[in-house]
Amino acid sequence: MTEFDCDLFVIGGGSGGVRAARISATHGAKVMLAEEYRVGGTCVIRGCVPKKLYVYASRFVDDFENASGFGWSLSEAKFDFAALKASKDKEIDRLEAAYRNNLGRSGVEIVTERASIAGPHAVMLASGRKISARTILVATGGHPVIPDLPGRELANDSNDFFEWKSLPKSVAIIGAGYIGVEFACLLQKLGCQVTVILRRDHVLPRFDHDLRMGLTEAMERGGIKIIPHSAIASISGKPGGLVVTTSNHEEIAVERVIFATGRAPNTRGLGLAEAGVHLDDQGGVIVDSYSKTNIPSIYAVGDVTNRIQLTPVAIREGHAFADTVFGNLPTPVDIGPVPTAVFSTPEIGTVGLTEKEARDAHDVVLFKTGFRPMHATLSGSSERMMMKILVDRPTDRVLGVHILGHGAGEMIQLVGIAMRMGATKRDFDQTLAVHPTAAEELVTLRTPVS
Repeated sequence: MTEFDCDLFVIGGGSGGVRAARISATHGAKVMLAEEYRVGGTCVIRGCVPKKLYVYASRFVDDFENASGFGWSLSEAKFDFAALKASKDKEIDRLEAAYRNNLGRSGVEIVTERASIAGPHAVMLASGRKISARTILVATGGHPVIPDLPGRELANDSNDFFEWKSLPKSVAIIGAGYIGVEFACLLQKLGCQVTVILRRDHVLPRFDHDLRMGLTEAMERGGIKIIPHSAIASISGKPGGLVVTTSNHEEIAVERVIFATGRAPNTRGLGLAEAGVHLDDQGGVIVDSYSKTNIPSIYAVGDVTNRIQLTPVAIREGHAFADTVFGNLPTPVDIGPVPTAVFSTPEIGTVGLTEKEARDAHDVVLFKTGFRPMHATLSGSSERMMMKILVDRPTDRVLGVHILGHGAGEMIQLVGIAMRMGATKRDFDQTLAVHPTAAEELVTLRTPVS
């Protein structure tokens, strides 16, 4: 029997790779994991976690403004971006240490250098050391993409943003997906003049129409300038004094530019093609429902596979891989309806089909409401919430739930459980309301809109 240096070698220490390594080790596998930068990956180090911390910071602005309506008299509030960044960095350091400690306690050996594939059962480290592995897992994630255009070197991407030491007075954000709208909203709340440039008519192109419309209107009410049906032709000037020229020949003067125009799989230079692993047109690793590539000993999970680019999906894929390969429990990746949140202000929570998707495939009954949340009443805030439930008429099964407003992300996590279980509208109707809450609207909607 062939001897290997390890049972599993994981390339990449992000959410998917860490979960796969740790669970495989608990199943008894000898595991090594290579990470050339910091353990935790995009989500922990330069994505979801620092972003959410910045979002929390930005929302204090509304809290301070609304406090007087509830009897509070506050002195002038002052914001220190350098202090926020220092606190963020400290928390990220703590989380990375926790990730490393958890891997170590599970028996995973961490290699702090770049690794590439040197064959179906071989990995080459940057130091020149070659390691043999029974199974190789690629979990290298993705990276932000800045289009090739004049002046691209003057722009920042989402990774750069978290290293800013000070806040600019004005920012142009190119793109309006998750990252674009979240950055736009938090920067506007922190005092930046924000311009969002997008190719389409509204933000979040793949989301439900009412969510897109509602968020677009709220962003514009908050002072964010949105330029639709436009692209970037060039960037000129110097840092702190940039000029963005659009395809419509409009010139926008800003201090900084952030591209949020998508991400691409991190597969360049990994030796995948040389090992015979099939890649898609964007460089993503092609895998089956068990995350296996066309090479039986090589697997891949997370954003590098170019499937659903969400951290919880990568974690689920990593766990399923470990159970399949080392736990004697074949587990295909079955994520069902995917609940997700956009931490814009106002917030979005969504799960299941959009209204268009539902109507294209089902006989739909639509339940929808819009209202002023209770926490906005005494403050005089113009904030509103929107909720909608899409139901399949013949079966009464809930097809999609969409929420725009305060706490939407927290609500949709629990709705996701119900939808995973195949909840019907009758199940919603027979659930007692928690009063007074905004979430009670989800179980008290009785009159269909259509």
